[in-house]
Amino acid sequence: MNDTESKSSIAVIGLGSMGYGMASSLVRRGYTVIGYDPSPAAVAKLMAAGGATASSPQEAAQGASVVLCVVVNSAQTDAVLFAEGGAFPVMAPGSVFVSSATMAPSDAKRLAARLAERDILYLDAPISGGAAKAAAGALTIMASGSTAAFERATHVLDAISTKVYRLGSEPGIGASVKMINQHLAGIHIAAACEAMVLASKLGLDLSTVYEVITSSAGNSWMFENRVPHILDGDYTPLSSVEIFVKDLGILQDIARAERYPAPLAAAALQMFLATSGAGMGRDDDASVARTYASLSGAPLPALKSVS
Repeated sequence: MNDTESKSSIAVIGLGSMGYGMASSLVRRGYTVIGYDPSPAAVAKLMAAGGATASSPQEAAQGASVVLCVVVNSAQTDAVLFAEGGAFPVMAPGSVFVSSATMAPSDAKRLAARLAERDILYLDAPISGGAAKAAAGALTIMASGSTAAFERATHVLDAISTKVYRLGSEPGIGASVKMINQHLAGIHIAAACEAMVLASKLGLDLSTVYEVITSSAGNSWMFENRVPHILDGDYTPLSSVEIFVKDLGILQDIARAERYPAPLAAAALQMFLATSGAGMGRDDDASVARTYASLSGAPLPALKSVS
């Protein structure tokens, strides 16, 4: 970090599991980090980690060279920028807005165009890796934007990630690649839940099945990561069911507009919708297994926690 970088603050808007991990990684690297979140607990957590906090996105963004926006969707991103107390009016020309929410490519393009009216640079930069990698500064970032935006934000991206994919100069490319990732991730979670509940229905020992599959060709990152939640009966939301209701819904909209069939993603979406409709929308996305268990009568390990 050079002298210029050390003198400017970095704003992090949204201090959930991902945003907090990114903010704390920046603090560890010596940056002045100013965070905002509507949750008092999230704000207190950042303060305990050595960051400063603000009462609004606007206050956090005042004087920041880079604003990291780590919210859920395009509507929340719009609010961060343009609602009362939003960041847009106080961001300096030449500063960079890094948008990490999963959204449709058209929304990324719209936001970039709006910010360009005041010469604010925009990076379409969705993230992947989960809360643990966010906390370790080891995320994967799939980004697109101008050369100037990358140059002015590279030091920040490097502090929160181990892989930054520069996918092109146009906003929307990063969002598109993230949707392909979410396409696969949602299907893999639903398939893992379906398979494990079938294993239960067949009377198999689930821990043994997990051990075998994670050493076999049927394994996936999502199987390996989510099935322990089922085995532990712990559905504390590290990534909630509603995330995939949203993301696979966006994917279906994109596929329909392209006249492209995506039947596996559609089937997975129905299982996330059913799980949400059964009252588990805010629980961990491995709760799809609970829906399969309810439909089939198969037993699962006793429920220990959902919060």
